[in-house]
Amino acid sequence: MDRFDFSPLFRSTIGFDRLTRLVDAATRVDSASLAYPPYNIEKTGEDAYRLTMAVAGFSPAELDITVQENTLLVTGKGAQKEDENGGGYLHRGIARRSFERRFSLADHMKVVGASLENGLLYVDVVREVPEAAKPRTIKIGTTVETGLPQVTEQKAA
Repeated sequence: MDRFDFSPLFRSTIGFDRLTRLVDAATRVDSASLAYPPYNIEKTGEDAYRLTMAVAGFSPAELDITVQENTLLVTGKGAQKEDENGGGYLHRGIARRSFERRFSLADHMKVVGASLENGLLYVDVVREVPEAAKPRTIKIGTTVETGLPQVTEQKAA
């Protein structure tokens, strides 16, 4: 069984559509799409990550990096002009075909930069939690000031 039925989950939850799409996408694994281009994901700091993709032969103009909502999309447009000429290859082992790679980003993840060096595309991602979402300590005092006038005397009616 390679598919899950999420309909019972939808009956009792609100706003978890992204989670179910994530699980559904993870179960629909296409082995051909996993192989090209190869990539690494490494943790470079407390809240910093680096995606490294092997994109030999691609120029910066042929690569596109897009972030929309919580999805990082890396696309490469293969060289079509070489394919038209045939190139006279006896063996062609360096793949320059077009590709599209999607990565799901957690909440508060931000792509801060990308570079292309020696056929490797580096994409740096950091977690930037806004101040409002960070945990905060509440000081416990001995008296509570409510701002309401305090009654010092009360007469019987």
